[in-house]
Amino acid sequence: MSNNLKTIPLNDIHQSLGGKMVDFAGFSMPVRYSSGITEHLEVRKNVGVFDVSHMGEFFVEGPEAYQLVQYVTSNDVSKLSPGKVQYSCLPNDKGGIVDDLLVYCFSNERYLLVVNASNIDKDFNWIRDHNRFNCTLTDHSDNFALLAVQGPNAAKVLQKLTDFQLDEMEYYSFQEGNLGGIDNVITSATGYTGAGGFELYVDSNKARRLWEVVFEAGEEFGIIPVGLGARDTLRLEMGYCLYGNDIDDSTSPLEAGLGWITKFNEPFINSENLLKQKEEGVEKRLQGFVMVERGIPRKGYKIYNSEKEEIGEVTSGSQSPILNNAVGLGYMKKQFSKAGEKIYIEIREKLILAEVKRPPFVSATL
Repeated sequence: MSNNLKTIPLNDIHQSLGGKMVDFAGFSMPVRYSSGITEHLEVRKNVGVFDVSHMGEFFVEGPEAYQLVQYVTSNDVSKLSPGKVQYSCLPNDKGGIVDDLLVYCFSNERYLLVVNASNIDKDFNWIRDHNRFNCTLTDHSDNFALLAVQGPNAAKVLQKLTDFQLDEMEYYSFQEGNLGGIDNVITSATGYTGAGGFELYVDSNKARRLWEVVFEAGEEFGIIPVGLGARDTLRLEMGYCLYGNDIDDSTSPLEAGLGWITKFNEPFINSENLLKQKEEGVEKRLQGFVMVERGIPRKGYKIYNSEKEEIGEVTSGSQSPILNNAVGLGYMKKQFSKAGEKIYIEIREKLILAEVKRPPFVSATL
């Protein structure tokens, strides 16, 4: 592994716990500590902690902060109020996606944008270059650590540490305050697993203390650290997009099934062309599928119809530990993307039967 990799604040803790460290988006990150399947199942059925401090955090602040965020993102920022979070994307000017992100509203003059680690510099430059408004954009990525406490017992663990009534927090809302004796923690009812839980943003200098108090509180539940390997299979079971696989600079949010975060009540970057695409329809669509015959679909594998004609390509695929069967996502011609359609995935020069199925592949309440 390269010596030039960036390290997250708790790098030494992950190594001491036996985490297998890998290069992910230029950061040294734990991919697993024990077994990917074990970690996956613990999050689905109990509780686990991901260190995702590699993510990027930008603040947009000033009298016209709302106008900038509304202009560079595809969702309707006017629907946000203080304490609310919104999933969105940064459309580019060619019909594709610069990145997907979370938008946190503190006020109409202060927003936190959380972006993917691989796109921190790209996203910052993109937003900065389109900032013609009376507001400032600042990169605080190095100042934040981020722990995702996920699973059905996450609220029980964290409730020991805060006066916030976590079970009363709406999905995609957040509160800022004391957690475990640490001030100014942003507790966010969000996650990338579909298993429920919270994401905790804290000053990077306080990351170690936050890790310690979370694991102390979770000891009675058998809380475990979880790596990026399980994070990927968990998000895939829910059909959540991964930037660089399922969406990128060449994929339209409408092709990716993200029409629900593409709102046209106010102009945004490339909104005119995307509205035209919405009215005319798309030729291909990101859709899920489950394998009928045995085989693991991987990114780049070709998809065929029943006539053995090529109709698309796999973008993500893996074995689902819950289903004990392989699932995947891929772009395919629109006419073959309906649920129940029989398709074939080319795996090692053989066409393996699969069936189109709209995600999520598993229940979010397991």
